[in-house]
Amino acid sequence: MIRQKRLAYSETWPILEKAGEPPVRWSGWPDRKRFALVLTHDVDTAKGHANCPELMAIEKKLGFRSSFNFVPERYEVSPRLRTRLTDHGFEVGVHGLNHDGKLYKSESVFMNRSHRINQYLTDWNAVGFRSPAMHCKPEWIHHLNIEYDSSTFDTDPFEPGLSVNADTIFPFWVSGNSGSHGYMELPYTLPQDFTLFVLLKEKNIGIWKRKLEWIAEKGGMALMNTHPDYMNFNGANPGTGEFPAAYYFEFLYHIKKKYAGQYWQALPRDVASFCRKQISRKTRSNNDD
Repeated sequence: MIRQKRLAYSETWPILEKAGEPPVRWSGWPDRKRFALVLTHDVDTAKGHANCPELMAIEKKLGFRSSFNFVPERYEVSPRLRTRLTDHGFEVGVHGLNHDGKLYKSESVFMNRSHRINQYLTDWNAVGFRSPAMHCKPEWIHHLNIEYDSSTFDTDPFEPGLSVNADTIFPFWVSGNSGSHGYMELPYTLPQDFTLFVLLKEKNIGIWKRKLEWIAEKGGMALMNTHPDYMNFNGANPGTGEFPAAYYFEFLYHIKKKYAGQYWQALPRDVASFCRKQISRKTRSNNDD
């Protein structure tokens, strides 16, 4: 089924040409960088939680920082790990509530769970959210006390029916309704690791490299979503549902060498803040017009 879907969507994945169109009055990234690079991780299971220090070490070694999104009520989220991450310049976000596939079962279910999600956002000093399985209903997400969401993508035919194809490689503003506040949406724009290496069984990082080159040409945001749950860090043959963590290291090394000085490597909260200010400037400019 995956192979058939890949063939059927070959003209729109991994690159959707229309997604490269910049927003109206887009003024570019800080310091005139060519593109933005945003690294994020969804920690789906206790196994992934245990692997976080090794993933953190890879990024620190190469000079990168990222956001780790934890599931509050599926496994025990270590306060010590969260503190260690933030103390070293990483970010912590919230990844649903318990990853049971029922968060969007009905609006009443979402509303009930949103209260607990908001409490974790407060307790963890987190400002970002991502839904499990990329399920997404923007009109419900407004009930969360967040500065940004990252539950959408520019193009990904392998995600389930409740997902939202944003058709852009740039952040965008989702306006509030019925008195709720708005938030920045940060779509992921590089194919997920699970899709590439577990479902499609790719044996190299060629698709990541090709997509990144296209994003850089368009001046967009290269936002990655990878999972420590599926990374094999010990160098042995990966087990079922795993891929070598060396792929991720290789890709970061490729970015560092080929695009040195060309990208703004930022945490998602910083990208959201920067783009929100751009929107404010555009609004003032439109009012002046």
